[in-house]
Amino acid sequence: MIKALINVNIFNFDSLKEKSYVLFNEKIIEVGLMKDFKGADEVYDCNNQILMPGLVNCHSHIYSTFARGWITEFNPKTFRDLLEQMWWKLDRVLEEKDIYYSGLVSGIEFLKNGVTTVVDHHASGEMIKGSLDLLKKALCDCLGIRGIFCFETSERFTIDECIEENMLFSKKDSTMAKGLFGMHACLTLSDESLKEIASKSEGVPIHIHVGESDEDNRESIEKYGKTPVERLEEYGLLRENSILSHCIYLSEKDIEILKKYKVYVAVNPTSNFNNAVGLADVLELEKNNIKCILGNDGLGFNLARDMVNLLFGMHLKYKSPTAYSLENLKRVIENNYEYASKILNCKLGKIEVGYEADFINLEYNPPTPINEDNLFGHFFYGMLDNFKPKNVWCNGKLKLENYKILEDEEKIYREARSVAQEIWNKCKEK
Repeated sequence: MIKALINVNIFNFDSLKEKSYVLFNEKIIEVGLMKDFKGADEVYDCNNQILMPGLVNCHSHIYSTFARGWITEFNPKTFRDLLEQMWWKLDRVLEEKDIYYSGLVSGIEFLKNGVTTVVDHHASGEMIKGSLDLLKKALCDCLGIRGIFCFETSERFTIDECIEENMLFSKKDSTMAKGLFGMHACLTLSDESLKEIASKSEGVPIHIHVGESDEDNRESIEKYGKTPVERLEEYGLLRENSILSHCIYLSEKDIEILKKYKVYVAVNPTSNFNNAVGLADVLELEKNNIKCILGNDGLGFNLARDMVNLLFGMHLKYKSPTAYSLENLKRVIENNYEYASKILNCKLGKIEVGYEADFINLEYNPPTPINEDNLFGHFFYGMLDNFKPKNVWCNGKLKLENYKILEDEEKIYREARSVAQEIWNKCKEK
């Protein structure tokens, strides 16, 4: 069945095609001007709305879904305190039902925020084996968005189980779901564990936290005489298409090392501000041809906020409103699409023939003239200021219509509230 969106203004971040149509099934078949439209099996009139590619979140923690509103003893003096007093309390009690409903709720929230692909970094102490399949079932099979998943291997859990779960899921091979090899951080992995991971992970790209706080570096140097980046290189884990998340604290030598490998750095400005740990020097990384991608580290679901915070954060970091430009930000967004396209083996990020039919409609009425010269400025200062997709499509299927999810949202959220209370009770007992 051939579907059509008509009367759309196609926004590809660097181009605007007004009064257009798009023919598609799972992929985009044809793009043209309305005067040339000849019909389709199903036609959706978008009434001159913006049509743009669905967003990609390149680093999230879906298991954090049930932290919202949770009251727990919390008075961290260090970054490790923050992990121990909150996140490690939460993830260690998660089991089957908790994982599944965190996936359903997060998938709904992502769709409402225009995110059609997510790269997730998962942890659940009570259920390791099968946990990634549960996330796939909730996000990809039920809600129909794309997911790249991994389990964060850590000595907090049984290493062999973590390795097995990552390797089993890495065998998945579709444009809807794929696996990386997850590792928590070097501060929870000894040299013995890194050696075991290197020998058993069969060259699968890794996804790991690096230099999120200075403690990560100091602990590594004190225990092993090397930075986390140096340790990862020593064991051959800086593989092509790996994700190193955060990278706020890198030495000059670390940057020289990363330049040699085709890895990506996932920056998470909103989370970093919330944790008061700083912000990665995206400009310095770019200068050294180290590609940066954007995530939210599990803090909410609104990637538009992270785009805004990255630009403003870099202005503050350099104490200059021109140090980091809209063009710099656009490159990071394009890198997100590039990364997800590589891992999922499909084409994401443009409304063009051959690309996946992942797109969102926005109602945007510009109060000033809009053209290709100022297009990204309208996106950043206009669309992102009140980013609320009206319709969302993924894999050619309508997932959000007229601002409403097509699943039984109230039923899911009612059950999720019950699950959340059970999780909070379990955390008290541990």
